[in-house]
Amino acid sequence: MSIQVDPAEVEFTAIRAQGAGGQNVNKVSNAVHLRFAIHSSSLPEPVRARLLALSDQRITTEGVVVIKAQTSRSLEQNKAEALERLQALVDSVATLPKARKPTKPTFGSKQRRLEGKATRSTVKQLRGPVRGHD
Repeated sequence: MSIQVDPAEVEFTAIRAQGAGGQNVNKVSNAVHLRFAIHSSSLPEPVRARLLALSDQRITTEGVVVIKAQTSRSLEQNKAEALERLQALVDSVATLPKARKPTKPTFGSKQRRLEGKATRSTVKQLRGPVRGHD
């Protein structure tokens, strides 16, 4: 199930790109800041809740997704890339995570754990002071 992000709810700001690029970097604003307010979006409520619960550095404390795209020298390509990254973020929370079924440890894993504990115990007991040699 894919939930499409409405482009009308996305705000773009053209900024100057960072890094190498010669004089072009200093003159042209080709990088893009995408801002998407989660609270006021048309996304379904469960998807909004999971999106806000993400511990992603691109999501501010006010619930705004900020994505910066500057890989291309074209403003339109950077806008498209930023929208793709926002869509990927929404798609990652669109599907419900599978519920974990609790399981019990197997007999073999219990035995291996106890054997490991016994081995460590004997190693630590042998570390004591040497007695009987005077």
